[in-house]
This record gives sequence, structure tokens and C-alpha cells, in this order.
Amino acid sequence: MVLGMVLALIAGSFISLQNIFNSKVNERVGSWATTTLVLGMGFLASLTMGLVFEGGGIFALSQMQPWFWFSGLIGVGVVTCIVQAVRRLGPTFAISIVLTSQLGFALLWDSLGWLGLKQVPFTLHHLLGVLVIVGGILLFKLGGAEKVSEGMS
Repeated sequence: MVLGMVLALIAGSFISLQNIFNSKVNERVGSWATTTLVLGMGFLASLTMGLVFEGGGIFALSQMQPWFWFSGLIGVGVVTCIVQAVRRLGPTFAISIVLTSQLGFALLWDSLGWLGLKQVPFTLHHLLGVLVIVGGILLFKLGGAEKVSEGMS
């Protein structure tokens, strides 16, 4: 469990760093070129690492449901939407919303047992956890707005 938590923390830092890089690339070349560059480089890196660590076994896809192959298409939407959200809202606010949405939908998929997931009972504690995060985002965003307007007067 500890290793899982450490890996999740590292992934979060990578996502934050990647979004900053993506935002800077987007300033120079636009959203679709950014998405192509990000996913293209990711493909080359993952293919190389997969071949190094798994060899030809990387292509053993017979046990996978074909509809899971569309994950890459979802990735196009993820990168494009995040790049645009960061450009319009700033990194912290945009990623706060993205992570809250991610948590809320993960809770929905888990609770309903959709997409082959083991069903996890929905509890009031789960809902309260998501609502606390939403409250934190609102406090972050609205609390900062008051300080900015005070400093301008």
C-alpha cells in the first residue's frame, strides 16, 4: 500500500509538471501540435521502454477486450482539454477541477461497478470527501479573488 501511495504521489507531480510543459509548448505551436507532440513522444518512450523491459511480449494483446484499445483516443481528449483549461484558468485552478472531476468519476465508476471494475459500495463518507475537495477549490479560488481586488483599490 505504501508503494502505491508513493507511486500515486510521483504520478501527481509528473502530471503537474507535464501540464506546465504542455502549456508552454501550446503557447508556441497551438493545441493540436501540442497534443501530437505529447502523445507522439509518449508513444516512442513507452514503446522503447516496453521493448526493453518486456521484449516481444509487449504485443501480446489477445487477452484484452478490443474496446479498451480506445484508451489512446481518450488520451487525445485529455491532453487537449487540459492544455486549453490551463491556458484559460491557470495551472492550479484548472488542475484542481480536473482532479476533482477525476475523483468524482472514479467514485461513480467504482460505485456502479462499470467497465469491469469490482463494485464498491457508495457511502456518505465518499460523497463528503469529494464535497470537501470541491469546497477547498472554491475557497482557494474565491479567497484569492478577494485579496487581488483589495490590493487593486
